[in-house]
Amino acid sequence: MLTRIDLRHFKCFDLLRLPLRPLTLLSGINASGKSSVIQALGLLHQTMREHEWSTRLMLNGCAVRLGTAEDVIDKISGRRGCEIAIQDDETTYHWQFEGERAEMSLEMISFKMDGEPCKLEAVRRLMPDVHDSVSDRLCGLAYLTAERLGPRETYPLEDPQHTPVVGPTGEHAISVLYSGRDDHVLAALTVDGAPPTRSRQVETRMNQFFPGFEMMMDKVPYANAVRLGIRTSKDTDFHRPAHTGFGITQVLPIVVAALSAAHDYLLVIENPEVHLHPGGQTKMGEFLSEVAAAGVQVILETHSDHVLNGVRRAVKNGILPPDEAALHFFRPRQDAEHDGTAQVQSPHLDNEGNIDDWPDGFFDQFDKDMNYFAGWN
Repeated sequence: MLTRIDLRHFKCFDLLRLPLRPLTLLSGINASGKSSVIQALGLLHQTMREHEWSTRLMLNGCAVRLGTAEDVIDKISGRRGCEIAIQDDETTYHWQFEGERAEMSLEMISFKMDGEPCKLEAVRRLMPDVHDSVSDRLCGLAYLTAERLGPRETYPLEDPQHTPVVGPTGEHAISVLYSGRDDHVLAALTVDGAPPTRSRQVETRMNQFFPGFEMMMDKVPYANAVRLGIRTSKDTDFHRPAHTGFGITQVLPIVVAALSAAHDYLLVIENPEVHLHPGGQTKMGEFLSEVAAAGVQVILETHSDHVLNGVRRAVKNGILPPDEAALHFFRPRQDAEHDGTAQVQSPHLDNEGNIDDWPDGFFDQFDKDMNYFAGWN
């Protein structure tokens, strides 16, 4: 498990040291740095996956497209370079990168493990061979952006060796589901009463969000494509995805990604609440907590107090221990500098799901609105 990520001179951060837990929830004001944390992991992921032997950090690839060095290096104090460090249970890995403003990749100028410099001529890629466990986790990272693919008539069927994860917009979700339909999911995530295979467990989990959910997948003859049929009642036939609730096609890639992940791998999701009813958003928080408790590390960015409350419910119900959930609230850099407080504040949960501190702006808009309507402010 990754236990911390550090960013120096990366985008809006002068220096960030962010603890990570089995479930890490990122929240906060718009444009305050939440996505920057996720993007840093995405850069390591796409470089290691697409350019295995590269010693340059690729800024544009399968997961994220961030432009040029000018776009990712902190303009206030970064000058020509930035740094990324990740820490797992045993080791800290630290990269330092530099690049000219117009370059679309950054040169790795130093790499350290536990503070000890490694000779660059001995480092033939971003992550040396002897640390394959960490590089495997980063290569296998499943990252879903907030802009997920909507309903389609057909879905491309890819070689699972080429597309082992669902893709940033969920574009490979049906391919991953179809190709691995008979694979078993992690035992800790298996719902009793349904076969332990990926297709049946995905269907069962989707039924928790959308009662009556059933799906049917058919390979298109003479084509590398799959058709998906969906229904939410046994009284109807299967429908094309376009004729079902839009939320279904937004949630399905998340469920497929979670139930396809290996133990100790990373699942990173932006705005899992998109197009979900508040009750469904709470269920999403509970589901992702269960995924984290099963050994898949989850990092999620959300603006939904219902998702947060789903995590709190999971903690109160004993599904996820409180010390295995990290809550981080991000504020704009200029606001933090103005009042002399931390750019990121980290409230804690207790065993009952209670939160010890509620910074201004931390999921408090409902209370503010109710106070306004009551005439209290």
